[in-house]
Amino acid sequence: MIYALLDFELLKKNQVSIEQFIENAKKVDAKILQYRDKNSDIKDIKNRLIKIRNLWNKTLIINDYIELVEFCDGLHIGQEDLQKYESIENIRKKIKNKILGLSTHNEKEVIEANNLDVDYIGLGAYRSTKTKNVTSIGGEKLLKIAKMSNKDVAIIGGVKLDDDIPTKYKVIGSGLLQLA
Repeated sequence: MIYALLDFELLKKNQVSIEQFIENAKKVDAKILQYRDKNSDIKDIKNRLIKIRNLWNKTLIINDYIELVEFCDGLHIGQEDLQKYESIENIRKKIKNKILGLSTHNEKEVIEANNLDVDYIGLGAYRSTKTKNVTSIGGEKLLKIAKMSNKDVAIIGGVKLDDDIPTKYKVIGSGLLQLA
């Protein structure tokens, strides 16, 4: 199942509109769309998130911005956010029953996530990518680590549309910028 990653910086860099990216996500029948925007003002992020919600009627996840979760179906956080909020329980109190995803990178983090109140884990990076500074590449080894998870797994990082990924989700970002 395809999990589309709409990274606003990547769209700007490649001169792709939000509308075009969403059309491409629909063409490949993506089920989830995550909006990631690390550099914009929160007001602009909110306005774009509302725009995306109007264009996308499937599951919409916001990356990092817990204060904007009311405008979508869930939140995806990184390992560093766990320390910021001190616990998954604190995050859960704020987002209630919305979808919660957590980034993981290795066996230890996957095993720890098994005991957390998260709905899925993002596991990566699968291969190197130009869209994010990645410190470790897991490749095929990630597919073995994914089997250790009792959560749904989304493989991320350099994943291509034609990759045969046996986890629930394969996360595609740059691969949805231009479709034939």
